[in-house]
Amino acid sequence: MNKPATIDFATTTAIKASAAAPLALHDLVPGEARDSLLAVHDVLRRELPQGRLAIYEAGGGSCSVLPPELPGRSHVTVVDIDEDQVRNNTYADEAILGDVQTCRFGGETFDLVICYNVIEHLPDVEAALLNFRDALKRGGLILIGAPNPRSLSGVITKYSPHWFHVWFYRHIRGIKDAGLPGEPPFPTFFHPLVTLPRLEAFAAANGLEMIYRREVESPRYPEMRGRKPLLAALVDAGAAVMNAVLPRGTDVRRGDYHVILRKS
Repeated sequence: MNKPATIDFATTTAIKASAAAPLALHDLVPGEARDSLLAVHDVLRRELPQGRLAIYEAGGGSCSVLPPELPGRSHVTVVDIDEDQVRNNTYADEAILGDVQTCRFGGETFDLVICYNVIEHLPDVEAALLNFRDALKRGGLILIGAPNPRSLSGVITKYSPHWFHVWFYRHIRGIKDAGLPGEPPFPTFFHPLVTLPRLEAFAAANGLEMIYRREVESPRYPEMRGRKPLLAALVDAGAAVMNAVLPRGTDVRRGDYHVILRKS
């Protein structure tokens, strides 16, 4: 996998701006994660300016988490380190092969930065977040979706080998192409800033106000209940036992979160 130290704009690939963006929402089964993403859409509609938008998808792959009406009035720039993801992107106006930890744009460039299911894969989350902040216009937004490292699924992901993640995607989630070039799951690092309290503190210390914050049950749970009900019942029972012995209010099934940060 190519990992350039700095962005090389010679590798920029122009993509048809009129191409329809496949939506990540379509892949989410009914549940808390889907409900939260719909709430995120409402916040973006309310907070983003009217008219033409400039959007940066950091680590954007083959689908988008944008509200469906936004791509049509936006110039979308995608940066991804995976050549296959860049090659297969069909909705960006620009798809750039590069590393979001080192990629720097000019200040006051974007209205919105999206980093969805990406920061858990980065060794240097701090550098990436500061790059996002610096590229935002004043009042601009950063949407982050990430797994919760302190949840049951987060702990399993953090301490299990990558081959187990591929096995889970193929045999439990039913994704036959999992682990092939350009296809998830990708190796995870779980930098300390991925933990939600640390992320919130870092944001506050660096001129970013958290205007949306929600922890949700991982969508893997409703997926398993539909595909593998016996396994899901066992996992749910184990989670219930853990919740009973952990501090009140803890729910180890809350394996994901969504946050929106606004640049002051």
